[in-house]
Amino acid sequence: LHAPELAPVPAADALLFNAARAQLAAEVIEPALERGEVVICDRFGDSTLAYQGYGAGQSLDALRALMRFAVGVLRPDLTFLIDLPVEDGLRRKQAAEITRFEERADVEFHRRVRDGFLALAAAEPGRFVVIDGSQTADAIEAAIFEALLPQLRRHDELTPRDAEYAANASSPLPSEPERGSLRMGK
Repeated sequence: LHAPELAPVPAADALLFNAARAQLAAEVIEPALERGEVVICDRFGDSTLAYQGYGAGQSLDALRALMRFAVGVLRPDLTFLIDLPVEDGLRRKQAAEITRFEERADVEFHRRVRDGFLALAAAEPGRFVVIDGSQTADAIEAAIFEALLPQLRRHDELTPRDAEYAANASSPLPSEPERGSLRMGK
């Protein structure tokens, strides 16, 4: 992403991202899920569909098949799409966040990517939560937390660790997270 001298074609990007995703799923995500943990990822397969599919014009069916090969049936239970007009989003990018996608792709590419994400969200409204990205960071965080908290409660109801806590009456059930505890480092 940060090597300007490289210019992979969209198919190569799809293969590279899915290779990385396969490794991440095998080494990190699947073991964590087997332990009953909650896993939060910055991006997953929807990004490949949006960038290489909608943005770069690669076959969505081929990309879906590649993702199935890479991670099987693994997919997010919940996906947050922070939506913002393309020009606003590009303006907000800091120098450290600029990748070859921002450097080389024109505004039309980014519009196709945004439209792709919105199409994915419309196709799966039960999995996607679309959040207005023009709000303040605090309002965006509050919207994410509001949508995430019921999922976390449901997860805690279903995890194997609850039986362990219930068996040991002196151990309280885990408390709900504080809103600020979900923030990533600044």
